Amino acid sequence: MQTRQLGNSDLHVTSIGFGAWAIGGGGWAFGWGAQDDADSVASIREAIDLGINWIDTAAVYGLGHSEEVVAEALKGVAKRPYVFTKCARVWNEERQIGKSLKADSIRRECEASLKRLKLDVIDLYQIHWPEPDEDIEEGWQAVLKLKEEGKIRWAGVSNFSAEQMARVSKFGPITSLQPPYSMIRPEVEESILPHCQAHNIGVIAYSPMASGLLTGAMTRERVAAMPADDWRKEKNKHYQEPLLTRNLNLVELLRTVGAPHGRTPGEVAIAWVLRHPAVTAAIVGARKPGQLKELVGAADWRLTAAEVGAIDGFLRANPA
Repeated sequence: MQTRQLGNSDLHVTSIGFGAWAIGGGGWAFGWGAQDDADSVASIREAIDLGINWIDTAAVYGLGHSEEVVAEALKGVAKRPYVFTKCARVWNEERQIGKSLKADSIRRECEASLKRLKLDVIDLYQIHWPEPDEDIEEGWQAVLKLKEEGKIRWAGVSNFSAEQMARVSKFGPITSLQPPYSMIRPEVEESILPHCQAHNIGVIAYSPMASGLLTGAMTRERVAAMPADDWRKEKNKHYQEPLLTRNLNLVELLRTVGAPHGRTPGEVAIAWVLRHPAVTAAIVGARKPGQLKELVGAADWRLTAAEVGAIDGFLRANPA
């Protein structure tokens, strides 16, 4: 699998990375329902076998559990992939999630992540959300201090606007941005991706398949049968009508586009994200072994101009 340099770092990452959000399991505000840890470990090891060289997780995924599962999966792995994680979301004993960008909180979060991940240094440490907005400068300076101390190798942000990136970059360069980006969430194309291109900020797009919606495996019946603790069912408008019907129709177009190439709808969705020159790589999640094999082909495959045009025509005719 080809690699690309991530922003101003010395990290050369495969154009697809393993996303560890869903493997955090259920029982928290943005969980995906029950998850078998053995399946998670097997999925991560399969990703490594397929050539993927980075894993993206966050402290808040499963309230620490995702990081612990990543550590378990990497036990005994000869060539460890890069490990990326995030800060700025904290929780209490009642499993209630809070927002913090205070320097002392970020330091505690980093130490806790290092312990859960069983690492001496985190390859990329990212501010998960720019909240509270008034504290983003303090939070960014705290992350840069961790870099100076050697606890992290590179520092990035996630879900920041162009204006917020400009504010914090005065204190030190941003290595990467992690924004939501997919066919059904293209908003970052307007100002955020151009800002990243202009300032050599790498982009690792999350939810390129819209949290599973564009994989080709999602159906109206499957959505209806989602457990109550799957965040997508109640908190994601794209899983609700009238957008659900529109999005399932989009999947059928992706199936038609991919069929002549032997590609799945999910691969088409990922390739669409990777087509943008600002995008370094895309985060692809998997909950069971075998799922990634149907998606990794997108890493080195490109859509034709006509195929991109057909997809863009559908999106213009069927706005969200």
